[in-house]
Amino acid sequence: MTRIAVLPGEGIGPEIVAQARKVFEALRHFGFEAEWVEGAVGGMAYEMHGDPLPAATVALARGADAVLFGAVGDPRFDHLERALRPERAILGLRRALGLYAQLKHVCVPPTLASLSPLRDERIAGLDLLVVRELDGDVYTGQPRGRRAAPGGPFTGQREGFDTMRYAEGEVRRVARIAFEAARARRGSLASVDKANVLETSGLWRAVVSEMAADYPDVTLTHLYADNALMQLIAQPTRFDVIVTGNLFGDLLSDAASVLTGSIALSASALLGDGPRGMYEAGHGTALDIAGQDRANPIACVRAVALMLRHSLGRADLAVRVEDAVSAVLVGGLRTADMVQAPGTRCVGTEHMGNAIVAALHAGG
Repeated sequence: MTRIAVLPGEGIGPEIVAQARKVFEALRHFGFEAEWVEGAVGGMAYEMHGDPLPAATVALARGADAVLFGAVGDPRFDHLERALRPERAILGLRRALGLYAQLKHVCVPPTLASLSPLRDERIAGLDLLVVRELDGDVYTGQPRGRRAAPGGPFTGQREGFDTMRYAEGEVRRVARIAFEAARARRGSLASVDKANVLETSGLWRAVVSEMAADYPDVTLTHLYADNALMQLIAQPTRFDVIVTGNLFGDLLSDAASVLTGSIALSASALLGDGPRGMYEAGHGTALDIAGQDRANPIACVRAVALMLRHSLGRADLAVRVEDAVSAVLVGGLRTADMVQAPGTRCVGTEHMGNAIVAALHAGG
């Protein structure tokens, strides 16, 4: 039987994961069965075990066919050394599972263009995939730390430093995922970097350009990160697939998500070389609304669809889940984070989850 590791985390994580589980359970109607095993992660895990990512949780994730991740992060733990903070669990899981690419699919069908902060005619029909490298760049490069500035006009003052770096193989493996995705979509790939000022980006651009020879059916363009962000707002529908590094990908994927009308509408798939992946809403813990039935569960539900498509080999069920979400939104249901307009109704987390399940059954 399919085995899914569930890591709810804290804040609104448990609430949105609960709605995603409802959707999975509803798939029994279509002959799909799964075993759920739950593990502790983040601040809750630190309080219980003194570690935001206990060894038992890592073992549970490694033994599963896929992982559903909620959310971690709580300022109560900001006083801890960095390795013990809740957010470190995310990096630890990526490393433990060999996940180096994040796929963020952002789609705005014409029927839902009114949700976007952009004008309908600018956003309608957006169908964009952001492929972000996850395991390198300034977030993980060494050395890093704090010290007294060794020179310059601020000698002796406190200085923070990080290292931006990429090896050729790191670029090749994530670029290959992006080229393959573009080949399967509309055949257009935009590689985003800052090759005009960064040696790391210079290598990135060179490697991606070399790989283009293996994909003559894919049109490759290069954009500087600042220009790419401007184009994403000004002409979002020009993009098909974007591939970029960890830092720029973090910024671009969040900016792309909010084009839908809420960062809580687009899910992420975290993938490596095999079928197993980790799937998440990709937003924060939203501690200010935790436990109030106000969180938007849609991104977490859409993470279920991504899991079905990429790890569990059930693209047919993924389509059913995606269609159910669209039906509910077209029907006018909105959570508090989304724009309220005439003909729409604001509902809570549980109501939204139940409505998606009902639409799923109705579509069957």
